[in-house]
Amino acid sequence: MNLLRALATVSGMTLLSRILGFVRDFVIARSFGAGMATDAFFVAFRLPNLLRRLFAEGAFSQAFVPILAEYRSRKGETETKQLVDRVASVLFLVLMAVSALGMAASPLLIAITAPGFAADADKFQLTVELTRVTFPYIVFMSLVALAAGILNTWSRFALPAFTPVLLNLSFIAMALFAAPWFEPPVLALAWAVFLGGALQLAIQLPALAKIGMLPRFAPVWRDEGVQRILKLMAPAVLGVSVAQISLLINTVFASFLESGSVSWLYYADRLMEFPAGLLGAALGTILLPSLSKSHSGGDTAQFSALLDWGLRLTLLLTLPAALALAMLALPLLATLFHYGAFSADDVLRTREALVAYSIGLTGLILVKVLAPGFYARQDIRTPVKIALITLVLTQAMNLAFIGWLKHAGLALSIGLASCLNALLLWRGLRQRGAYVPQAGWANFLGKLAVALVVLGTVLWFTAGESRAWLAMSGMQRIVQLAGVVIAGILAYFATLGLLGFRLSDFRRRG
Repeated sequence: MNLLRALATVSGMTLLSRILGFVRDFVIARSFGAGMATDAFFVAFRLPNLLRRLFAEGAFSQAFVPILAEYRSRKGETETKQLVDRVASVLFLVLMAVSALGMAASPLLIAITAPGFAADADKFQLTVELTRVTFPYIVFMSLVALAAGILNTWSRFALPAFTPVLLNLSFIAMALFAAPWFEPPVLALAWAVFLGGALQLAIQLPALAKIGMLPRFAPVWRDEGVQRILKLMAPAVLGVSVAQISLLINTVFASFLESGSVSWLYYADRLMEFPAGLLGAALGTILLPSLSKSHSGGDTAQFSALLDWGLRLTLLLTLPAALALAMLALPLLATLFHYGAFSADDVLRTREALVAYSIGLTGLILVKVLAPGFYARQDIRTPVKIALITLVLTQAMNLAFIGWLKHAGLALSIGLASCLNALLLWRGLRQRGAYVPQAGWANFLGKLAVALVVLGTVLWFTAGESRAWLAMSGMQRIVQLAGVVIAGILAYFATLGLLGFRLSDFRRRG
């Protein structure tokens, strides 16, 4: 398997999903505005979406994929299929119980997560109704995560990477065409969640059948593989929860700052999500099965070489992205958001957060590369311990920075904590002998530094005076920003080419 080609495929699908995500947000805002109905929907969707992040995409994949790869490598197709059957069956039964319980307890859940809604009986009841429609989403998405883990282990990356597109298309179609048929119309969005989840699962079933891994119902709770996965999931859930808790605490901090602080952080984070998703999530997706395969086969040299490849590729692509986000923060924000009620002051204040976030972009993506090095070795406790240390230090930095940097201090804390997290993970892999840097790092970093200096110089001169962007028309901003970005990309990669970098240097099979 060509890992570079797989990375390009996953990143391309992620880019399509992110673009459609912006279209989805635009269509929902245009169709429903902002008010009681949308408040009710976003609260209702937050509950199953949070469970999806905690159990489906994070904890389950981290526990399931390494053991699945081990079974495939060491025990053959028959026992691997048996593991898939039993895990899928047990997972399905648990999910149905959780979904039924969540639907029944919706009034209590809303009272806990949105206590302010209790003052408005209509708003509270609408939120409960929407929650009951959206809650089965956790069933669909957990099974989607199971299917994606299997397909990724068989090096079928394109289809799992494409599936999030279907949720965005479901939202867009239901908001544009189905809303008038529902009463109230916002119910169309809740059913869009249900439909999107069902479509994402359905599209993967033929692919599973093609490789002979379509699960059949065979629940065996005491199966050795099932028990091992459940034991690994416990610390994995804690690890994923740490990130969500950190975001929640940061929101609490921001709520005590001046009005607009939460929004400035949100819009800055939206821009950070682009490179983080395109590279970080994609690298983590393709590396985990390959690392698990190497570990199961006892190939320590290949394991280390895969990590080395991931680290070099991350620095090669993430450092210029971080530099560009910092230097082009105002042009980017003005081009994307400086319309209508989003004032020039909002652009300037959001820029402060984006520059602070950009400091930690490289660390954030390095974590996505380094953490799978532990998951593949079925060591989930170590990344969790590091995440807990990082959480404590993040809040300490919040207290240190918030007084004089305000909302930007919260962004800076997350950025610095991400770098610390990456450093501790790197140190842990080195101490265990799992990662041994290959030759040529000094030469690689030196050439990379030269290319970054050239990139920074080109961006400085082509972008011009930052505040001038605020006076431009929307079309002027788009045209000029496109020119600046293209000039920067050409300058960076041309410099790398002159210094001897070649695409073939980063091709790797896993």
